Formats: sequence, structure tokens, C-alpha cells
Amino acid sequence: MSEQYTVEETKGGPSWQLPAIAILGLVALGALGFAWSNSTKLDATKQTVADQMKAVQTSVQQDVTALKDRLVASEKANTELQGDLKVVTDKLKITQGQLKKARQEATAQNNQTNEMVKTLDTSVHSELATKATSDDVKTVDTRVTKVSGDLDKTNSDLNMARSELGTLIARNHDEIDVLRRQGERDYIEFTINGKNQPQKVGNVTVELKGVNEKKNRSNIVYTVEDKRYEEKNSNINTPIFFYMSGTHLPEELVINKVGKNTISGYLSIPKANQPSATAASTKSGR
Repeated sequence: MSEQYTVEETKGGPSWQLPAIAILGLVALGALGFAWSNSTKLDATKQTVADQMKAVQTSVQQDVTALKDRLVASEKANTELQGDLKVVTDKLKITQGQLKKARQEATAQNNQTNEMVKTLDTSVHSELATKATSDDVKTVDTRVTKVSGDLDKTNSDLNMARSELGTLIARNHDEIDVLRRQGERDYIEFTINGKNQPQKVGNVTVELKGVNEKKNRSNIVYTVEDKRYEEKNSNINTPIFFYMSGTHLPEELVINKVGKNTISGYLSIPKANQPSATAASTKSGR
């Protein structure tokens, strides 16, 4: 009896394949995790950079806005300064016509004030005649008289033109006397006959250079504390201001009248400047 052998083939791979596959899987997972970590860090870095850029842009925008605001403020201040300079320049270029207009307005105001005083006086007397005793009427009459006196003085001031510094300008001898009685300034009247003949007036020296009779203008040179100043085409009744050393109030030189090679006017000296003015007058008297 013959023996039969059965050969069974066992199919299978080498024993190292499974561990290798596991190791490769772990490496792949590690690489994936590393990539994911780097991607997260990159996104965070991008966000940080974006935030920093946004902060820088905001800061730059704020700086630009601040610079624009400063530029606008500077332009506004420059415009205001130019406007103030124009106003001052216009005041310094006041013409004879403007002075005439100011006097006309002052006269109109004077007439209006007189009418108001008359109306007030009539109204007060009418009311007191029916409601007050004779003693009250006398008292009120005294007050009305005082008010009228004050208004007369005010009217006298209104009839005179004022300079750009607010001082009253006298146009003749009578108005100079009115200003003298106010006691705020000393007034020295003068007349200069002939050109190129320096004449001492108070604490200044005045020299006539030429006149324009038709236009009531004159050219003069005046010397203050050894400094010579020239005034050309000066209108009459237009004050020339100057300051003496150590004083805070201006002195005024005013020409009231021009003729053929002659001018007349006055020098106005504030009482506050009197000590230096007196010394200068004493020297001129010698």
C-alpha cells in the first residue's frame, strides 16, 4: 500500500512588514502633526504682523490728522494776523475825508443828544408839576442842570475828532484851551515861518521842509532825543505819535494850519511824562 503525502503551501509575507507599516504610519502622523503645528504658528505670526501693521497705520493716520489740524490752525492764525495788520494799516492811513466824516457823525450825535436832553427836561418838568412838591422840583432841577453840564462837556468832546489811540485832536486855539482844562495833558502851541529853520518845541525840534497849501499837507523833520524822523505829505489835524525814553504814553505833534512856507500846530505831552518834559523845556528855554 502506497503512502500519500500532502504538501500544504502556507502563504504569507515576511514577519518584518507589519512593524514597518506601523512605523511608517507613525512617521506620517508625526509629519502631519508637525505640519499642522507650523501652519498654526504661521497663521498666528500673520495675525500678529497684521495687527502691528494696523497699529502702525492707525498711528500714522493720527499723526497725519494732527499735522493737518496744526496746519489749519496755523493758516487760521495767519489769516487773523493779516486781518489785524490790515485794520491797523487802514487806521494809520486815515485821510482828511475820513476825519471830516467823523466830525459830521459827531455833530449829528451832538444834535441827537441835545434833542434827547430837551425831551428829558420837558418830560421831567411835566411829571413833577403834577406829582412832586416844589422842593422836589428844585432838587431835580439841580440834577438836570448837572446832567446838562456833563452833556455839554460830552458834546464838546464829540465835536472833536479822535486819533487811533483815542486821544482828542484840537483843530484850533479854542479847542486846545478846552483840552487844557481837562488837565490830562500839557499843550505847547507853535508857529514855524520859513523852511529849513529848526525850532525847539517842548522836548522836540521841528523843521519845515515844504508845504502844499491846496491839499493842506506839509513835509517836516522832527528830532526826538537826537534821532531825526521825516514825515512827508502829512495832512493837517493828523497826530504824529512818538515816545520818549522811559515813558509809556505817547506824545503827539499836530499841524493845524499850513501857509506859504509856514505851519502852525501844537505839541501834546501827557502829565505822566511831565518830569522829562519839564527838563527838556528848561533846556530849550536856555
